Amino acid sequence: MKQILDLHIHSRYSRACSPSLELPKIAAACAAKGIDIVATGDFTHPAWLAHIKDKLVEIGNTGLYKLKESPAPPTPSLAEGDIASPPFSKRGSGGVAEVKFILSTEVACIYKHAGKTRRLHLVILAPNLKAVDKLIEVLEKRGVNLKSDGRPIMGLSGKEILKILLAIDPGFMLIPAHAWTPWFAVFGSKSGYDSLEECFEELTPHISAIETGLSSDPAMNHRLSQLDNIILVSNSDAHSLENLGREANVFEFTDEGEINYGEISRIIKEGDRNKFLYTIEFYPEEGMYHFDGHRACGVCLSPQETKKNKFICPKCKKPLTVGVLHRVDDLADREENNIPADKFIPHKYIVPLREIIGKVFEVGKGSKKVVKEYDQMIKNLGNEFSILLDKDIKEIEAKVSDKNIALAIVNMRSGTVKVSPGYDGEYGTVEVLPPDLKKGAKQSRL
Repeated sequence: MKQILDLHIHSRYSRACSPSLELPKIAAACAAKGIDIVATGDFTHPAWLAHIKDKLVEIGNTGLYKLKESPAPPTPSLAEGDIASPPFSKRGSGGVAEVKFILSTEVACIYKHAGKTRRLHLVILAPNLKAVDKLIEVLEKRGVNLKSDGRPIMGLSGKEILKILLAIDPGFMLIPAHAWTPWFAVFGSKSGYDSLEECFEELTPHISAIETGLSSDPAMNHRLSQLDNIILVSNSDAHSLENLGREANVFEFTDEGEINYGEISRIIKEGDRNKFLYTIEFYPEEGMYHFDGHRACGVCLSPQETKKNKFICPKCKKPLTVGVLHRVDDLADREENNIPADKFIPHKYIVPLREIIGKVFEVGKGSKKVVKEYDQMIKNLGNEFSILLDKDIKEIEAKVSDKNIALAIVNMRSGTVKVSPGYDGEYGTVEVLPPDLKKGAKQSRL
């Protein structure tokens, strides 16, 4: 049985995050999206941990959790603050009541190492609440302020965090978050390292996986032979209900009894390709740090253009922010056409459904028109991932108000899209329809 996992999200207690990020609403949004297992996020924050303990119960001794009570199933919507339980069965499960939670948080480490200030974001997966409580006790004794933010800032190194986790419970997993983001990542151009070994030293063998982040994809990461034995996971890092599952992981389990924290951990650590089917990827060009640039000046440059400009903004003459593609180029020891065939876990690209609908209607993805169409599609066709990845196109075409929505999904599946790269904190864009099929043009039959 397939399960879709999003292992990195946030709560209402993290900076710049939606107040709608509460566990019942997260579960309902996941059911609409088709996410089977989702991170709790932010378990180090005392108020959020209290919410976790109040709302969730462990499923047997699996290390996974579910809502203690299933909310009544009103009409689904991903409009912020109005998400509810969808009245449909998703991929073999019963909707919101079947969404499982895995204990997860992200921490920000800012510290000096080897003569440089390092800034890392790290995802921590915990085997149970007992281990979480012990970790919080240790961090508080170290003087870490856990109340200030859902993603706490601490002066501990990445290696020291890993050492603490292993001493408490070897079942913890530590995964470098959005590994290539310039400002806060293990390979970031501003404050990261050139290898995992530089960061974690003798504890590096305990790092089994890294998170690709929105601005890189597996193909970019596979250009580094040093990552050949590192598993690549993809997660949403969602700061709102809408963004849940914009990247995710697809696992195959033999039966319900296999779905537990220990098996999830094993699959990731071993890179079990029989169980880890593929990752679901944002087009990396859409990520806000894919290209180089200077957002204040509207300057977006390829790595080659940046080098020609000597890393200086051609408008204001200040330093450019070096993006993910450039950083990958600097560390890579092979080109994409030299990546070993069939060696790695596959991946598939998606464009979120609300974004597709917005592109077709030429309105914002948060508009009432988009929300209405989205809700109708979920009601008539099933969850979002099933629509984007699995549903027969003819069925989609028959149940949407504009046939170009089905055509846009065909283009997304085939990769027939036009992308404009993001840079320096500015998201990129993906066009899923050719210009002649924009607003006012004749609708195309598939």
